[in-house]
Amino acid sequence: MRNAAIVLALFLISSLFYPNTGQANPGVSANNAVLMEQSSGRVLFERQAHEQQPIASITKIMTAIIAIESGELNETVTVSNRAVNAIGSSIYLENGEKIKLKDLVYGLMLRSGNDAAVAISEHVGGSMEGFVHLMNQKAEWLGMTNTSFDNPHGLDSDNHYSTAYDMALLMRYAMDNETFREVTKTESYKSENRAYSWKNKNKLLTGMYEHTNGGKTGFTRIAGRTLVSSALKDDMELIAVTLDGPDDWRDHIGMFEWGFDNFDMTTIDQKGETIYQMTDSGNRVTGYLHQNITLPLQKNEQEDIESKSFILQDNPGAAEDVIGKTIYFVDAVPVTETPIYSERHESAFLSDIVSVYQLITGFDSNG
Repeated sequence: MRNAAIVLALFLISSLFYPNTGQANPGVSANNAVLMEQSSGRVLFERQAHEQQPIASITKIMTAIIAIESGELNETVTVSNRAVNAIGSSIYLENGEKIKLKDLVYGLMLRSGNDAAVAISEHVGGSMEGFVHLMNQKAEWLGMTNTSFDNPHGLDSDNHYSTAYDMALLMRYAMDNETFREVTKTESYKSENRAYSWKNKNKLLTGMYEHTNGGKTGFTRIAGRTLVSSALKDDMELIAVTLDGPDDWRDHIGMFEWGFDNFDMTTIDQKGETIYQMTDSGNRVTGYLHQNITLPLQKNEQEDIESKSFILQDNPGAAEDVIGKTIYFVDAVPVTETPIYSERHESAFLSDIVSVYQLITGFDSNG
């Protein structure tokens, strides 16, 4: 049963949710684009979203979330000569300077400091190369199957690439972290090490689009303009990603407005007890949803929701928490899924998720 739960956890982590194609799509200048709803992961619009491309500084979303999850934000970092000599955008660190990791994360996300990226990587990963290994492990765990990281800042490299879809997966994951949310929505931040404040480069956040609540810019000559952004309006939160988008600010505004205008958050299944029929034996099993299942739907889709449930075993034991899953379909296309629990709390399932992470990464929190 435990192996089955681990397989289920992997499936839940790595599932791909496909876009609806039944409505006119927004126009974008970008070569690659995706619009994803945050809570469900449903893709509402995509253009060549799975094509591997250079991604420039939107890489720093991964650098930031690993730094935040390290639990070391209040630690002091000693800046190396390698960090100071990082080329490109900078927060002008000095060799030997001592600065809080938290400040470096703000400098990374608001000012896109490549020197901050290297300093973070050396402190959290032991070396830049060690940190890059962590980045690629995290990408694998998140199901970013078309992604390879070669550095913590996004400067061009043959082995550094991702896709619009994979970067939306990353942003969706990062936005579940409250500290990351606080950093990415900050318009201005002042480090104790500086006499001036850092202003966020994300123009959507600082005035262009009122619903913006986060994001990261990027640019290199090879990658072109890259942008990840998030916007919240009423009860819907959307993530937009564009790669090689010469008019990316307008691309994102257009995608957000299209998404907010064409979709409504709709509850398609209620939390609580459900009786499930076993396919093979015909026996009935009691299962529980721990939350309402809500999807972004168009009005013409609300009558087209179907679901299929799978129970892992005929007689789930009390020691296990996840007993199956339900997959939901729109026009026969899978759009989201949820675990089915026994009556116990979902903490056991979260423990399985941790176990999966340790299996993949080899990381043992006990040393």
